[in-house]
This record gives sequence, structure tokens and C-alpha cells, in this order.
Amino acid sequence: MTQPRTSASAGAFGARNGLAYGLLGLPLAFVALPLYVILPNHYAREFGVPLATLGAILLGARLFDAFIDPLLGRLSDRLFARSARAVLALGAGAALLLALGFALLFFPPVTGPAALATWAAVMLVLTYAAYSTLSISHQSWGAMLGGNEAERSRIVAWREGLGLAGVVLASVTPALLGLPVTTAVFFAALAAGWLAWSRAVRPVARAHAEAATPSAIWLPFKSAAFRRLLAVFMLNGIASAVPATLVLFFIQDRLQAPRQMEPLFLGSYFLAAALSMPLWLSIVKRLGLARTWLAGMLLAIAVFGWATQLGAGQVAAFTVVCALSGLALGTDLALPGALLAGVVQANGQSGQSEGAYFGWWNFATKLNLALAAGLALPLLGLFGYAPGVRDAGALDALVIAYCVLPCLLKLAAAAGLYFFVLPMSVPPLPERASP
Repeated sequence: MTQPRTSASAGAFGARNGLAYGLLGLPLAFVALPLYVILPNHYAREFGVPLATLGAILLGARLFDAFIDPLLGRLSDRLFARSARAVLALGAGAALLLALGFALLFFPPVTGPAALATWAAVMLVLTYAAYSTLSISHQSWGAMLGGNEAERSRIVAWREGLGLAGVVLASVTPALLGLPVTTAVFFAALAAGWLAWSRAVRPVARAHAEAATPSAIWLPFKSAAFRRLLAVFMLNGIASAVPATLVLFFIQDRLQAPRQMEPLFLGSYFLAAALSMPLWLSIVKRLGLARTWLAGMLLAIAVFGWATQLGAGQVAAFTVVCALSGLALGTDLALPGALLAGVVQANGQSGQSEGAYFGWWNFATKLNLALAAGLALPLLGLFGYAPGVRDAGALDALVIAYCVLPCLLKLAAAAGLYFFVLPMSVPPLPERASP
């Protein structure tokens, strides 16, 4: 079996190892954009499912998905303690279920609002569960490779950078090639990602008595550093999930942009995030993970503040908004996971409890998405907005939900990061030469 990575060997995490580990991030991110951004708009416009119904479905499915994540994390720890091969076998089964669920969601064999709503609810539960199983195992695998702040951020950046490539691909494929081709591309990328993962360098987990007990699921909450980091992560995550849920409504009704412009907006957002990764990684070496993440939050606040001033026809300005907010997104993707890996390392639980930590981490991510869909969509409907409604009051409500609310949440997250996480940040380990 491949020897566990030390901090030094993690520093040698080059292109070959990065591609082998990180490639699975591409299909996982590819599928996330259709599920979280395109699906609500698709069911509302193509099938006529009311926004309030969609909000309830997404809230219920995402809450269920969130609550099973800690259990999936515990399962991941147990399988890692057994062998990496057992984790890969679980991943293969989850990948098959994810592919099936995705296809059945976008090509439902039923008609009628009630039948479609029931079908979507069931398929979302199955698809989200498969997605979470695969994601938690993959994230835990990377965290087990260890290293100092710069090294951990490099490992996460490979996964998230390839994930951004997947999102860019997903942002243009449905509009340019249609959903059937999009589904075929996803199937191929998922197969390639799992095969590459199966050939990636394998961490070695260490057996730990506490990890085997029923109470192990609550182990992360014994750490004050984890609790504080999780609170900041949730505030920041909701701030990002709300505009992700509403972006197509903003583009189509506030900007009144042609549908063919949507790939440009989404593509510029995710492409800028992908291209920003080397920049943010270089800044991490100077400022550290927490301060660099704070810089990204402040940039996002400034950009969304500008977006409140945009109106119909301002396509060029919104493209710049997408690119700059994508630049800020790079910190959200590459740095929080590296901070979490540092917390696990500082607590002396590396190779033992990564699944428990990432289970709760994914719980927070899903809860953010659930709250964004379950609250933003019904509230918009309550204040008179519906797809295609363009009176001043409805559009003002859309601007407040899409721009102002995320700014307030980001500001709260930035304050929490500065006052509660930054003082507890784990200092980087001293650099050591690669063997």
C-alpha cells in the first residue's frame, strides 16, 4: 500500500498526483450546477411547478440530505479504517446512483404538477444522498494527505480547480448542446473521475477507539476552533447560496438579457474563479488562509453592492460583476476546506476522524442551500415576484434578495472570521524540503 503522505511529501503534490486525486471534483461540480441552479428554473418554466411548491420540495430534500451527511461521514471513517479500497467501492456505488438520479430528474417519466412534484422530491433525495456519499469520501481522502497551510490549500485547489472546470463546462453545455448531451458528458466525466481517483495516492488511516463509538459523530463539536469555523462557513455559505438560487431569475427579469447570454454570465463567473486559484494560493503564502479568505469576502461584498445599481440591458456591466464575484469565489472554494483540515490536524485527529468533520461540513453546506431555496423563493412569491413579472415592486424584491441580503450575510461572516477564527488560526508548519 502507498505510504501515507507526510507534510514534506504533500509539498511534492504535483500535476500527476493532483490530477489523479482532483479529477473527480470535475463531475461532482458539473452535476452541482444543474441540480442547484438550473433545476428550480427548469421545473418552474418548463413544467409550470409553482415557486412555493419548488421551495418546499428543495427545502425538504436538502434538509434530509443535510441531516444524513454526519452519518455518511461516520461511515466514511469506518471504511477508511478498513482500507482505501473499501472507500473506493462505496464511491463506485454512489457514482452509479448519482448518474441514474440525475438522468431521471431532468427527464421525468411523469406529467402534471402534482406527479412532477412528487417525482422531483423522491429523485432529489436519492441523488443528493449519492452526491454526498461521494463528496464526503473524496474530501476526507484529500484532508488525510496533511501538510502545512500552503500544502493543504494546494491539495484542495486541485480538487476545487478541476471542479471549477466542471462548472464552466456545465454552465455552457445545457444552453449550447441541450440536456441530453449534458447528461452524456456528465456520465463520461463521472466514470473518468472515479477511475482516476482509484489510481490516486492512498492515505493510510489510523485506527482510533473513539472513532468507533456511537458518540464519534459528535466528536468535531468538542473543538472550539471547529465550532467557530463552522459558524463562519455557514453564514458565508448562505450568502453564496441565495444568489446562486436566484441568478437566472435576476438575469432574465431584472437585466432582461437574451437567454443566449446566460452561458456568458455563468461561464465568466466560474472561469474567473478557476483562474483566480493561483493568485489566491500565492496570497496564502503571505497572509495565511484566514486573512486571504477575509479578503475574498470583502471583495464579494463590494461587487454585490455594485450589482444593486444594475438594470435592464446592462449586460456588459453584469459580465464584469460575474467575473469579479467569481474572483472572490476562488477563496470560498479553496480556503475553508484547507482551514478545516488544519483544525483536524491541530486536534491530533489526522487519519482518524476526517469523515466526521467533513460530514458536518457538508451538513452545513446543504443546510445553506436548503435555507436559500426554502426561504428566498417563497418570500419572493409573497412579495409579488414570479418568473416573468417585471413591475417595479417585484423587481425591487428580487434585487434585495439577490444583492442586499447576501451582502449583509457576508458582512456577518467576515466579522466572525476576523474576531473569532483569525485569532485561533493554526500557524503554518515550517517548510521542509521534499525528499
